[in-house]
Amino acid sequence: MSPRHTLKIDDEYERKGVAEIFLAVAPLIGQRIVQVTENRTRTDWAHFMKGVSDVWFPEAKKIVLVMDNLNTHDIGFFYEAFDQEEAHRLAQRFEIHFTPKHGSWLNISEIELSVLKRQCLNGRIDELSKVQSEVKAWTEQRNCEVHNVNWQFSTTDARIKLKLLYPEVK
Repeated sequence: MSPRHTLKIDDEYERKGVAEIFLAVAPLIGQRIVQVTENRTRTDWAHFMKGVSDVWFPEAKKIVLVMDNLNTHDIGFFYEAFDQEEAHRLAQRFEIHFTPKHGSWLNISEIELSVLKRQCLNGRIDELSKVQSEVKAWTEQRNCEVHNVNWQFSTTDARIKLKLLYPEVK
């Protein structure tokens, strides 16, 4: 090769698969509930939520959720995943509130996913089982540290942070 030419290397990206992460945050107790799956379907979400209900909060009468408007987030999908009696039981336990469009900063799970990506998934992991074990270790560590979430605004703070949503009255 002549001195005028530089060595050219062509890297080839080979996709090994994808992993989907379901994440819920219990802000009052500082705990994260995380599951890594191959798919992100309606029934995958329904099964994740059943785990939230029956494993994490079996005694709760009502579980209040704040989530984004993702196409898999719908209580009706319990009826696709479970028999009618079980689906109805689960549907009665959850109360869902959706964040506004472009309001991901209001979604605690989105914030935690960002932390998870920075602290745990910042490189390429080529096997689903490795992703699952890394995420499990991160979740256990994060839950031991009990990072509580103070997700409240005073009216004054809300008017400052959300001023686009409040009309100006003159």
